[in-house]
Amino acid sequence: MTRTSDVLVIGGGIAGISAAARLAVDARVIVLEAEPFLGHHSTGRSAAVFIRNYGNATLRALNAASAAFLAEPSGVADSTLLAPRGELLIAEAGDEARFDDYLAGSDGLETLTPAQASELVPILRPEAISRAVIEWDAQDIDVDRLLSGFAKRLRSLGGEVVTNARVQTISHTNGQWVVSVGPEEFSAPILINAAGGWADQIAGLAGVRKVGLRALRRSAVLIPAPDGYDVRHWPLFANAAEKWYAKPDAGRLLISPAEEHEVEPHDVWPDDMVLAEGLHRFEQAVNISITRVERSWAGMRSFVTDRTPVVGFSPDAEGFFWLAGQGGYGVQTSPALSQLAADLCLGRTPSLNPEVVGALSAGRPALIG
Repeated sequence: MTRTSDVLVIGGGIAGISAAARLAVDARVIVLEAEPFLGHHSTGRSAAVFIRNYGNATLRALNAASAAFLAEPSGVADSTLLAPRGELLIAEAGDEARFDDYLAGSDGLETLTPAQASELVPILRPEAISRAVIEWDAQDIDVDRLLSGFAKRLRSLGGEVVTNARVQTISHTNGQWVVSVGPEEFSAPILINAAGGWADQIAGLAGVRKVGLRALRRSAVLIPAPDGYDVRHWPLFANAAEKWYAKPDAGRLLISPAEEHEVEPHDVWPDDMVLAEGLHRFEQAVNISITRVERSWAGMRSFVTDRTPVVGFSPDAEGFFWLAGQGGYGVQTSPALSQLAADLCLGRTPSLNPEVVGALSAGRPALIG
C-alpha cells in the first residue's frame, strides 16, 4: 500500500523537521528519517551558538532573519531558545588576513586588546594574541528544545514522522514522487531533500542532477574545567583561522580542532591524530595543558562550492526541492530557511530579500557545470 501526502520530506534533522512543521499548517506532510530518532547525525552534535556574523553575506542575512524567532519561538517553545554567551575571536600571528575577512561586513563587534581578551578568558596567553574582537550578542541555542518543539508542532498539525525509514528507491510517475522504504511506499507531488550529508545520494536515487555536496567531518572533545577556574560565564573563544575553537559546556570545556576532512557520508567518529593535532594547536594559545579528555565525538557538516545552502526546486526535476548544504549554520538559520522552504513549496512570496532567495537557489550558476 502507498501512503500519500502533499509533501514528503527525506531527513529528520533540524532542516527537515522545521520545514515540515511550517508546511503542516497548510499541507499534509510525512517525514522519513533513516535513523531510530531525529537529529542523530549533525543536529544533535552541534555546538549550537547563534552568531550573527558567522558565514558569508547570504548566511548573515539568514542569521538576522532567524534571530527574532529564536528569541520568541511562538508555537515551538514557551520561552526563549537563547542564553547569553558571547563569541571572542582572536588572531594569532599569521592569522590577520582571515581575521580581516571575518570583520568585512560584520556588525556589532567590539575590538579588544590582548590583555582584555585574556581577562575574559584567563587561560588565554595575551602574548600569543595579535588581534581580538568580541560579539557580545552571540548566544547559546537550546537545540533539543528547538528540534523537539518543531517535531511536536508538526505532529500536532497532523504531520507524521516515520523513523527507521531508510530510502531504497525513488521514482517520479504521473507528477508524483514515489519513495520506497522496505515494504512501504510513500508518494507526494513535492519531495523535499533534507538528507544532510546524504542529499546528493538522494538526488542520485531520484535521477536528479547533484549539487556537488561535500560531507566534512568535524570533531570535538570535552575536558574538565581547568583547575581553579569557573568557566560557565566565559564566551565561546575561537581562532580566526579556524585552527580551533572552545566553549563552556555544563561547567566543562568543549574544544574542537575545527577541522574539515572530507568523508563519505556515514555515522562519523573522531580521528585520534586529528584530535591530538588540534588540541596541540589549542595549547599553543593557552597557559594550560590538557591532561584528560572525558569524551570525544564527531559530526558532519555538508557544503557546496560557494558554502551557501541550497534551497529551492531543482531546475531539472518537477517537484524535487533542495533543502541542503547548511554546513555549520543549519541550527541557527533553521527558522529562516524553514519559512523560505514552506513559502516556495506552497507558492507564496518569500519574506526574505529576493537577492538572498536567488543566492540560495538550486539553479544558481555556482552549482551548474
